[in-house]
Amino acid sequence: MNHEILWAPWRMSYLTQPKEDLPQVEKPSCFFCAYRESTDDAGNFVVMRSSHAFVMLNRYPYNGGHLLVAPLAHIGDFAELSTAELNDCQALLQRLVVVMKPLMKCDGFNIGMNLGKAAGAGVPGHLHWHLVPRWSGDHNFLPVTSGTHVINQSLEDFYERLMKVIA
Repeated sequence: MNHEILWAPWRMSYLTQPKEDLPQVEKPSCFFCAYRESTDDAGNFVVMRSSHAFVMLNRYPYNGGHLLVAPLAHIGDFAELSTAELNDCQALLQRLVVVMKPLMKCDGFNIGMNLGKAAGAGVPGHLHWHLVPRWSGDHNFLPVTSGTHVINQSLEDFYERLMKVIA
């Protein structure tokens, strides 16, 4: 496959200028913070809460069983997480891997975080980890040729199954 390289050195001034000089766009409210404050965990697909973090289903999953783990605090800079917040998020991820492996009968997981808008963070102001179950051979021609992923389980069904196991 040949890749074309676009040479655009004039873009460097845009990339390096101070961010406060850039035009400001009104940012949408943070759904993590809204779900943190809400008491409708089932309606928001919030799976569990701990002293510094909480877990929810991703409403736009990459694969079935895709979960998000976020600190309670609205923090967008990884270095600003306290040790307690970081440890709590990691402990939840570890617990979820143990619970999800037999529940989803998966062969592995992708666990990761997109830090900053340039890295693909959809909510750059509120850090969150993605926990995505993976199966050997789980991708076929659809994502390769058309960018289409097939998710074979509803969020409601997965939420019910996961809540039973966690309880």
